[in-house]
Amino acid sequence: MTLVVSNLQVGAGARKRVDGVSFTLEPGTVTAVLGANGAGKSDLVLALAGMMPVSGGTVTLGGVDLTRKDPATIRRAGLAAVPEGHRVLTRLSVDDNLRAAGSILDQGLEETLADTYALFPELAERKAQLAGTMSGGQQQMLALGHAMMARPRILLIDEMSLGLAPLVVKRLMGFVAGLKARGTGVLLIEQFTDLALGVADQAIVLRGGKPRYAGPAATLRDDPARLDAAYFGTEHL
Repeated sequence: MTLVVSNLQVGAGARKRVDGVSFTLEPGTVTAVLGANGAGKSDLVLALAGMMPVSGGTVTLGGVDLTRKDPATIRRAGLAAVPEGHRVLTRLSVDDNLRAAGSILDQGLEETLADTYALFPELAERKAQLAGTMSGGQQQMLALGHAMMARPRILLIDEMSLGLAPLVVKRLMGFVAGLKARGTGVLLIEQFTDLALGVADQAIVLRGGKPRYAGPAATLRDDPARLDAAYFGTEHL
């Protein structure tokens, strides 16, 4: 399923939180969304996931219009989000967390659960552990596991590496590469631009809610000055 976002707008008035963002995300590819704090990256993810009102533009997945649909409908359609902040059910065990996330499935819960544990062996080793007692990195894996229980065709990941140790970040970036190999499309918001551009096929740089660059990630990898210009100054669209 291809995700097509056309002229997306979030917020009203002269200072929209997201303004005029358009891109196409194909299965088995990664698009990195880059930008400074306050650029509109998280607002973009929340809007696509139905957690923030869309004021203009359209969002379709596999030709199905998801614009302004509720989060549950969007998730069932194949678009799942991992918001910033390691959001898990801290008083439940790892296994109960994943089963709760899989409650939207009509069938195949046990198969999906086994697949999720295969993606994250660390979680399989901690099935009975309360989520709130795990490390930040383990909780982030569980948050990603939550999203995978929806069997997403497109996964939106917001600031996956925030506050985590480099070794954990490396493990999680391997997970993103694995998703790409499985044919899942990934929209990746990442504070470490070198990591994001290293796994991404396409890139979008936001500044003030507007796209200042949209094109091949390799262009920004090969030309740091162009990345700086999109972040801070005169952009090259």
